Amino acid sequence: MSLKTDSILIHGGIDGDVTTGAVNIPVYQTSTYKQDGLGVTRGWEYSRTGNPTRDALERLIAELEHGKYGFAFASGLAAINTVLSLFKSGDKLVVSDNIYGGTFRILENVFSNFGIAYEIVNTSDLQKVEDAIDEDVKAVFIESPANPLLTVTDIEAVAKIAHEHGKLLIVDNTFLTPYLQRPITLGADIVIHSGTKYLGGHSDTVSGLVVVKKKALADRLYYLQNAIGGVLAPWDSFLVIRGIKTLGVRMDRHVKNAERIARWLSESGHADRVYFPGLPEDPGYEIQKKQADGPGAIISFVLKDTYDYRKFFKNLKVITLAESLGGVESLVCHPATMTHAAIPENIRREVGIVDELIRLSVGIEDVDDLIADLEGAIEASGKGVV
Repeated sequence: MSLKTDSILIHGGIDGDVTTGAVNIPVYQTSTYKQDGLGVTRGWEYSRTGNPTRDALERLIAELEHGKYGFAFASGLAAINTVLSLFKSGDKLVVSDNIYGGTFRILENVFSNFGIAYEIVNTSDLQKVEDAIDEDVKAVFIESPANPLLTVTDIEAVAKIAHEHGKLLIVDNTFLTPYLQRPITLGADIVIHSGTKYLGGHSDTVSGLVVVKKKALADRLYYLQNAIGGVLAPWDSFLVIRGIKTLGVRMDRHVKNAERIARWLSESGHADRVYFPGLPEDPGYEIQKKQADGPGAIISFVLKDTYDYRKFFKNLKVITLAESLGGVESLVCHPATMTHAAIPENIRREVGIVDELIRLSVGIEDVDDLIADLEGAIEASGKGVV
């Protein structure tokens, strides 16, 4: 029976426990497994190599993303580290120009030591993607919408360009999740998630996930996952599975709240710029509508210079100043000094990550309370206000 996404969220992967009938997959909190003889196992040997709870999550995320093979890691960056380990000295990646700061950091300060290069490109401009691909390039790595400026890249078009040149397309789908966007159906070869965010959804666990469709690529990633060893623990795997069960109802509320707040910010006169692909005036609006089932729930905005953004953060009462995103609670951050501090200032400013930029992860609280909190903090941050 073919299930729709809302049902796969609850019944996908491995549905329950066949041994006891438990409706939830158990937490197999074990490091090793009894073998019935030399070379005779029951399918499990050692929990770095494979664990039934982690396996259930890996199958679930693969099914949700319309891929075939899933991999779960101890963090989103552990997932990115493993994917980047597919490449060797002399290889090069084309990377979206506003991308998670941790991705930039690991490329610039870790993989550059191994001779792996990268070029930062505005991947929403297809000609720039085409021009950046040469014989050294082995993959294009994008986020769409990108972090933190919500730039939308045409995934299907970039996949076509990459594949015409024999390159891989890697898509970080953290902001939208497979509930709203499924990059593999658009041609992506590798999909990455920080499961810490919307998939877990409750700010109580850290995880990373990867999905692929082709077996040869899956075999390489499985070898690297086992060899590098940054795997997700059983308990955290259980928490992410539990979070995914409510992803649909949470995302519906996240998006509904975000659409209303983005419109309020846009019409309030408080902001010089509002970045949100759910606004019809946003440059990525039409492509976002074409390739996803919603705009997500991250909004970035630049306060007018009549306000002091430092005072804004101090005057919030409901919304929390914190790293991360995608939890049930609304979180706000300052990309220039928090999530994207690893990116040199000249590069930040060039792409638009200015000091006045604020990123808001819209939660599932009452939207009127969130707007009142934003309005109160903005008004209290006026430069003439003592």
